Amino acid sequence: MATWFITGCSTGFGRALAETVLAGGDNAIVTARDPAKVADLEEQYPGRALALVLDVTKPEQIDEATARALDGFGNVDVLVNNAGYGYRGAVEEATSEEIYALFATNLFGPINVMKAFLPSMRKRRAGMIVNISSMGARTHSEGSGYYAATKAGLEAVTGSLAKEVAPLGIKTMVVEPGSFRTDFSSRSLVEGQVRLSDYEETSGKRRVRKSGVQPGDPFKAARVIIDAVEADVPPRLLLLGEDSYNKVTAALESDLAEIRPWREASCGTSF
Repeated sequence: MATWFITGCSTGFGRALAETVLAGGDNAIVTARDPAKVADLEEQYPGRALALVLDVTKPEQIDEATARALDGFGNVDVLVNNAGYGYRGAVEEATSEEIYALFATNLFGPINVMKAFLPSMRKRRAGMIVNISSMGARTHSEGSGYYAATKAGLEAVTGSLAKEVAPLGIKTMVVEPGSFRTDFSSRSLVEGQVRLSDYEETSGKRRVRKSGVQPGDPFKAARVIIDAVEADVPPRLLLLGEDSYNKVTAALESDLAEIRPWREASCGTSF
């Protein structure tokens, strides 16, 4: 029986993953900014679920949630950084306040949660860290520059962390979902307050909200995440959704197509 700590469990991927983990017999610390939204899981699975308040932008709440999780279950085997939100707006349109708030939640929050649990994982020489990213980290869609930057930053930190903690028995995994039927395109999507007419045909078109029509099933995604975590050799990068697979692989191939013609120039810069 494994113990999971999952952030952002009130809706979407976090909720689906929490329900699937608990239904499968594992323990789960389920967190949300409003713990009342996950209290039903604690009632449904007494002794195996613990509902806690957690706003990942508040260090004191991270410390309290970490302490309660470790006191209650002794250890956390799988940490899932899922809490976050989307942002739509052109690079020029975004205000400093909007940018800083987004990075505080999507990048610095997960970093601080990881740092809170790493000491106990190092002590046990075991543990798994799963960071929920986005295909946007590689596809760079119009109007999602800052959101993509938070996820690309999280992936970069995770990549370095993976090499640092692998000798200590700790594993990491980045998950890049595509379009799933969660509330990402409604409650969890913030629109920039500034709108410039010059961007209406690019980032402006992506401000249209289309909730409830996405092809991805979050419960099927949760099952794949669990299977990947439990695999003998978990993937460092897990793509979820046909759109994610197709768009990410196309983006990687496009990058190579741009790089290769410049090979001679790139490699001819030595003394």
